[in-house]
Amino acid sequence: FIFASYFWTFSEAVSSYPLCIARCSGGSAEMDMEAKIQKAIDFKLEGHRCYKEKKFREAIGKYHRALLQLKAEEQRNAVESTEIECYDSLTACLLQSELVNYERVKEYCLKVLSHQRDHFKAMYRAGIAFYHLGDYECALRYLREAKNREPTDTNVLRYIQLTEMKMSKYGQRESVKENPANP
Repeated sequence: FIFASYFWTFSEAVSSYPLCIARCSGGSAEMDMEAKIQKAIDFKLEGHRCYKEKKFREAIGKYHRALLQLKAEEQRNAVESTEIECYDSLTACLLQSELVNYERVKEYCLKVLSHQRDHFKAMYRAGIAFYHLGDYECALRYLREAKNREPTDTNVLRYIQLTEMKMSKYGQRESVKENPANP
Protein backbone atom coordinates (compact mmCIF):
# COMPACT_ATOMS: atom_id res chain seq x y z
CA PHE A 1 0.00 0.00 0.00
CA ILE A 2 2.72 2.49 0.94
CA PHE A 3 4.72 1.68 -2.19
CA ALA A 4 1.72 2.23 -4.51
CA SER A 5 1.01 5.65 -3.04
CA TYR A 6 4.37 6.95 -4.28
CA PHE A 7 3.37 6.54 -7.89
CA TRP A 8 0.45 8.95 -8.05
CA THR A 9 0.36 11.05 -11.12
CA PHE A 10 0.30 14.79 -10.71
CA SER A 11 -3.32 14.92 -11.98
CA GLU A 12 -4.36 12.37 -9.34
CA ALA A 13 -2.67 14.49 -6.68
CA VAL A 14 -4.43 17.60 -7.95
CA SER A 15 -7.85 15.92 -8.15
CA SER A 16 -7.53 14.59 -4.59
CA TYR A 17 -6.23 17.89 -3.24
CA PRO A 18 -9.62 19.18 -1.98
CA LEU A 19 -10.07 15.94 -0.03
CA CYS A 20 -6.60 16.34 1.42
CA ILE A 21 -7.38 19.90 2.51
CA ALA A 22 -10.59 18.72 4.18
CA ARG A 23 -8.68 15.98 6.00
CA CYS A 24 -5.77 18.23 6.81
CA SER A 25 -7.64 21.19 8.27
CA GLY A 26 -6.91 22.28 11.80
CA GLY A 27 -3.14 21.97 11.69
CA SER A 28 -2.94 18.35 10.60
CA ALA A 29 -1.47 19.47 7.22
CA GLU A 30 1.64 20.47 9.15
CA MET A 31 1.66 17.11 10.92
CA ASP A 32 1.24 15.36 7.55
CA MET A 33 4.20 17.33 6.20
CA GLU A 34 6.32 16.42 9.24
CA ALA A 35 5.32 12.76 8.85
CA LYS A 36 6.37 12.79 5.17
CA ILE A 37 9.68 14.40 6.03
CA GLN A 38 10.25 11.85 8.80
CA LYS A 39 9.44 9.02 6.36
CA ALA A 40 11.93 10.49 3.90
CA ILE A 41 14.59 10.60 6.62
CA ASP A 42 13.81 7.01 7.61
CA PHE A 43 14.12 5.83 3.98
CA LYS A 44 17.40 7.74 3.65
CA LEU A 45 18.78 6.08 6.80
CA GLU A 46 17.68 2.66 5.52
CA GLY A 47 19.43 3.52 2.27
CA HIS A 48 22.62 4.33 4.17
CA ARG A 49 22.36 1.01 6.03
CA CYS A 50 21.86 -0.89 2.77
CA TYR A 51 24.79 0.93 1.19
CA LYS A 52 27.08 0.00 4.07
CA GLU A 53 25.95 -3.62 3.71
CA LYS A 54 26.77 -3.37 -0.02
CA LYS A 55 23.10 -3.92 -0.92
CA PHE A 56 23.25 -1.25 -3.57
CA ARG A 57 20.05 -2.19 -5.37
CA GLU A 58 18.08 -1.96 -2.11
CA ALA A 59 19.85 1.31 -1.23
CA ILE A 60 18.81 2.80 -4.58
CA GLY A 61 15.18 1.87 -3.85
CA LYS A 62 15.31 3.44 -0.38
CA TYR A 63 16.84 6.67 -1.68
CA HIS A 64 14.22 6.87 -4.42
CA ARG A 65 11.45 6.40 -1.88
CA ALA A 66 12.91 9.18 0.26
CA LEU A 67 12.95 11.51 -2.74
CA LEU A 68 9.38 10.58 -3.67
CA GLN A 69 8.22 11.52 -0.16
CA LEU A 70 9.79 14.94 -0.55
CA LYS A 71 8.54 15.36 -4.13
CA ALA A 72 4.93 14.67 -3.07
CA GLU A 73 5.24 17.42 -0.47
CA GLU A 74 6.67 19.82 -3.07
CA GLN A 75 3.73 19.08 -5.38
CA ARG A 76 1.20 19.67 -2.62
CA ASN A 77 2.85 22.98 -1.82
CA ALA A 78 2.89 23.93 -5.51
CA VAL A 79 -0.81 23.08 -5.86
CA GLU A 80 -1.72 25.10 -2.76
CA SER A 81 0.39 28.06 -3.83
CA THR A 82 -1.12 28.04 -7.32
CA GLU A 83 -4.62 27.75 -5.89
CA ILE A 84 -4.04 30.75 -3.61
CA GLU A 85 -2.64 32.83 -6.46
CA CYS A 86 -5.58 31.93 -8.72
CA TYR A 87 -8.21 32.82 -6.11
CA ASP A 88 -6.35 36.05 -5.36
CA SER A 89 -6.21 36.95 -9.05
CA LEU A 90 -9.86 35.98 -9.51
CA THR A 91 -10.92 38.42 -6.80
CA ALA A 92 -8.91 41.20 -8.46
CA CYS A 93 -10.62 40.47 -11.79
CA LEU A 94 -14.08 40.16 -10.26
CA LEU A 95 -13.72 43.53 -8.55
CA GLN A 96 -13.00 45.07 -11.97
CA SER A 97 -16.16 43.58 -13.52
CA GLU A 98 -19.01 45.80 -14.61
CA LEU A 99 -21.39 43.93 -12.30
CA VAL A 100 -19.36 42.76 -9.32
CA ASN A 101 -20.43 39.54 -7.63
CA TYR A 102 -19.40 40.48 -4.09
CA GLU A 103 -20.59 37.14 -2.71
CA ARG A 104 -18.11 35.36 -4.97
CA VAL A 105 -15.34 37.86 -4.07
CA LYS A 106 -16.01 37.16 -0.38
CA GLU A 107 -15.97 33.40 -0.94
CA TYR A 108 -12.65 33.47 -2.81
CA CYS A 109 -11.02 35.82 -0.31
CA LEU A 110 -12.02 33.56 2.55
CA LYS A 111 -10.50 30.59 0.69
CA VAL A 112 -7.22 32.48 0.39
CA LEU A 113 -7.34 33.49 4.05
CA SER A 114 -8.03 29.90 5.12
CA HIS A 115 -4.58 29.05 3.72
CA GLN A 116 -2.76 32.31 4.46
CA ARG A 117 -4.26 34.22 7.37
CA ASP A 118 -2.00 37.22 6.82
CA HIS A 119 -2.68 37.71 3.08
CA PHE A 120 -3.06 41.49 2.82
CA LYS A 121 -4.93 41.68 -0.49
CA ALA A 122 -7.40 38.99 0.55
CA MET A 123 -8.09 40.83 3.82
CA TYR A 124 -8.61 44.12 2.01
CA ARG A 125 -10.80 42.60 -0.71
CA ALA A 126 -12.82 40.62 1.84
CA GLY A 127 -13.43 43.93 3.61
CA ILE A 128 -14.65 45.47 0.36
CA ALA A 129 -16.93 42.49 -0.32
CA PHE A 130 -18.44 42.53 3.17
CA TYR A 131 -18.90 46.30 2.89
CA HIS A 132 -20.86 45.99 -0.35
CA LEU A 133 -22.84 43.07 1.05
CA GLY A 134 -23.90 45.28 3.97
CA ASP A 135 -22.05 43.36 6.69
CA TYR A 136 -20.21 46.36 8.06
CA GLU A 137 -18.89 44.71 11.23
CA CYS A 138 -17.15 41.97 9.23
CA ALA A 139 -15.98 44.54 6.70
CA LEU A 140 -14.44 46.63 9.46
CA ARG A 141 -12.77 43.59 11.02
CA TYR A 142 -11.04 42.62 7.76
CA LEU A 143 -10.19 46.20 6.83
CA ARG A 144 -8.63 46.89 10.21
CA GLU A 145 -6.58 43.73 9.99
CA ALA A 146 -5.43 44.86 6.53
CA LYS A 147 -4.56 48.24 8.05
CA ASN A 148 -2.43 46.47 10.67
CA ARG A 149 -0.43 44.95 7.80
CA GLU A 150 -0.25 48.13 5.68
CA PRO A 151 -0.98 51.14 7.95
CA THR A 152 -0.61 53.77 5.22
CA ASP A 153 -2.57 52.10 2.41
CA THR A 154 -4.98 54.85 1.30
CA ASN A 155 -7.53 52.42 -0.17
CA VAL A 156 -7.80 50.55 3.11
CA LEU A 157 -8.09 53.80 5.07
CA ARG A 158 -10.79 55.07 2.71
CA TYR A 159 -12.87 51.89 3.07
CA ILE A 160 -12.50 51.96 6.85
CA GLN A 161 -13.83 55.51 6.81
CA LEU A 162 -16.72 54.57 4.50
CA THR A 163 -17.58 51.57 6.65
CA GLU A 164 -17.55 53.58 9.88
CA MET A 165 -19.81 56.19 8.23
CA LYS A 166 -22.28 53.47 7.16
CA MET A 167 -22.26 52.00 10.63
CA SER A 168 -23.00 55.32 12.28
CA LYS A 169 -25.62 56.17 9.64
CA TYR A 170 -27.52 52.94 10.20
CA GLY A 171 -26.95 52.97 13.95
CA GLN A 172 -25.04 49.72 14.02
CA ARG A 173 -23.06 49.39 17.15
CA GLU A 174 -19.38 48.92 16.63
CA SER A 175 -18.45 45.69 18.34
CA VAL A 176 -15.14 45.44 16.55
CA LYS A 177 -12.55 47.49 18.40
CA GLU A 178 -9.39 48.76 16.76
CA ASN A 179 -7.19 46.28 18.51
CA PRO A 180 -4.61 44.04 16.82
CA ALA A 181 -5.49 41.26 19.25
CA ASN A 182 -9.11 41.31 17.98
CA PRO A 183 -8.90 41.00 14.16
